[in-house]
Amino acid sequence: MAAAVASGGSLTRAERWTILGIAAAIGVLAIFTNLGLFEHGLRGVRDSVRHQQASGELHIVEIDAKSLRMVDSWPWPRSEHARLVDALTKAGARTVAFDVDFSSNSSPAEDKALADALACAGGGVILPTFRQIGNTQDRDLIESLPIESFRAHSFLGAVSILPDKDGYVRSAPLGIITKNTPRPSLSALLAGHAGSAFVDFPIDFSIDPASIPRHSFVDVSRGNGARALAGKDVLVGATSVELGDRYAVPRYGVIPGVVIQALATETLRQGLPSRIPGILMLALGLLAAWWVTGSMRMRQIGLRFAIAATGGLVAITLLEEFAAMTGALVPAMLAIVAAAVPRAMLISLDKRRAAARIDLDSGLPNRKGLCNQAPEREIVAGVIDRYDEIAATLGSARMGAFVARLSERVAPAVDADIYRIEERVIAWVAHDEMSDDVIDRLRTLLLHPVEIDGRRIDVRVALGVCRTDDEGSVSHAIDAAAAAASKALELGLFWNSANQSVLGEAYDTLSLMGELDDAIDNGELEVHYQPKLALASNRVESAEALVRWVHPVYGRIGPDVFIPLAERHDRIDRMTLMVTRAALETIARIDGISVAVNLSAKLLFDVRFNRALDELLEGHPRSVTSLIFEVTESAAMSDMAAARTALEAHRARGITISMDDYGTGQSTLSYLRELPIAELKIDRMFVQNVHINDEDAVLVRSTIELAHRLGIRVVAEGVEDQGCIDFLREAGCDYVQGWLVGKPMPQSDFIAICQHNATLAA
Repeated sequence: MAAAVASGGSLTRAERWTILGIAAAIGVLAIFTNLGLFEHGLRGVRDSVRHQQASGELHIVEIDAKSLRMVDSWPWPRSEHARLVDALTKAGARTVAFDVDFSSNSSPAEDKALADALACAGGGVILPTFRQIGNTQDRDLIESLPIESFRAHSFLGAVSILPDKDGYVRSAPLGIITKNTPRPSLSALLAGHAGSAFVDFPIDFSIDPASIPRHSFVDVSRGNGARALAGKDVLVGATSVELGDRYAVPRYGVIPGVVIQALATETLRQGLPSRIPGILMLALGLLAAWWVTGSMRMRQIGLRFAIAATGGLVAITLLEEFAAMTGALVPAMLAIVAAAVPRAMLISLDKRRAAARIDLDSGLPNRKGLCNQAPEREIVAGVIDRYDEIAATLGSARMGAFVARLSERVAPAVDADIYRIEERVIAWVAHDEMSDDVIDRLRTLLLHPVEIDGRRIDVRVALGVCRTDDEGSVSHAIDAAAAAASKALELGLFWNSANQSVLGEAYDTLSLMGELDDAIDNGELEVHYQPKLALASNRVESAEALVRWVHPVYGRIGPDVFIPLAERHDRIDRMTLMVTRAALETIARIDGISVAVNLSAKLLFDVRFNRALDELLEGHPRSVTSLIFEVTESAAMSDMAAARTALEAHRARGITISMDDYGTGQSTLSYLRELPIAELKIDRMFVQNVHINDEDAVLVRSTIELAHRLGIRVVAEGVEDQGCIDFLREAGCDYVQGWLVGKPMPQSDFIAICQHNATLAA
């Protein structure tokens, strides 16, 4: 096949059939493999472009915040539910269903009141039954039914809904078995659909939850608005955030469980679509795969693949919308991918052969050209950091021009031709040794952004050096120099010599830890401060303290290198105390400022550290209340009881506790209520695109609302553009932190900003 591509670029019929056979085998394998999460993702895309209104025949009577305020206890007296049933019965509601647990007895009088109301309703009320795991260790199942006096005059509907592995609820059961009896689900009963035990159906999230009519429990139970429910089906359940019955779903973020039950009911009301056989879907995918293999260029492959994938997605969406038919797209999509990838690889091979000694994207000479250079010289390689991020910003088509522009800057400084030996690696032959002056000149030169298409791109390049006479092979020297540069980049250095084994000596663990001890003792570690903007006052009122190490010989060593080593080798306590001391001194110099220090999980329960901390705090009594300890979710959740005790001790010292990177772990509302948390930091992965991503927006708004209800202030990390900060301001976020507000800076610069009351965002 390679010969065919090299000669004319086209494939023979036999070669196309071979690729198609591989694609068919992969597609058939996909049919019999559980690829549910991928299929869910495609279903979410389809639901996002469809939009339906609810039928209006199902209404939600919600136990909302207003109802909780008026009935100031939970669980409510059963007479409250009895009053609602009586009101709905009197109003002529068609069916009443409860998503409220009635599996335990209350007082005899209260239970009798509800039982009497159910009897008066004439059996038109559905009560919940469910199965749940009672113990996380032995995984025993608990099956719950309403108490016996309630079952005599009601139907039982299953309300158990389990999320998928990623935590999102996407489907609901038609029925389950409790107490050895098959029970239709609550949604199946309300929709009049036949129930089948342990058979799930996908919830249609193209239905807008906001279009489902909702009424406050206390309004209806007191007779206000009950007439609107005449002839309607009524679903009763909790929507108040305080009750915690909320789950993540595609498209709409976190919503109450009763709303999910209502969406499931509406889904069944409109009828479940019939399924197109998987083999037929795969056959259509193979037709598209055959078309894709006829591509002659990479761009053509991408275009045909996009047309085939988009066409399939649009077609199945239209079938679901207008013909009540659906099918699995993943096997067909995988078949198309399986055909496109080898075709793309063959075209790429042809391009590589044609390139010969010139990098076609940048116009620079390539590795083959560099190998022809005379031996006994130093080869210098430069690895471009964050290459993929830059490509995402500029577009892959402009990366060649970007590398060429970077090379134009480097060439005069080194007086040599620049070669592009790999996508993200440039190289040249050094006529002189890499002296300190040359290294400093290059370091200064590369600090300035590279401008391309009117954009200024910050670029960091790490250098590696290798002498060709040591190995006798230019090709080997190129590889060694590139490897040395990659190692320098990994460890936060500007350059590294492959010949002198600088890294092997300098980064020996014991040696590095010894130097870290000296750096702490001699004050060589620097504490920088990244500002936090208070959105209410539009002023910097807080900061996060971050440690930096500039080695006198090897330059900047990244915190991702030395902090994990410090934790493993018991230096993290000394470093944290040093940063805390600097933070307290900074607080003392600025009125009204607070400073956060990252607290390692290892130090939460360290007696020696806490004793030293007490001694340190005694010398700064006025600054302690402005000190913040940031702990990660994983640290707090690993041992809840011990973490609560440790954090309470810090709070007793006057230190504010902040939970860092919220959202990346397993924290829940109940955990936040148990821990002495005063501040919550939402991780940057949820913040950066919050103003353009609806799901992130819903999650961030929900988090802010929940935190504020618990009296916790909220800090959003990773704010990098004005649209993001505008959204967070409107959502009620308290503080924002990120490069738009300010990068980490020395103490003197931070103090200057605070003293001049600088406003960093509009």
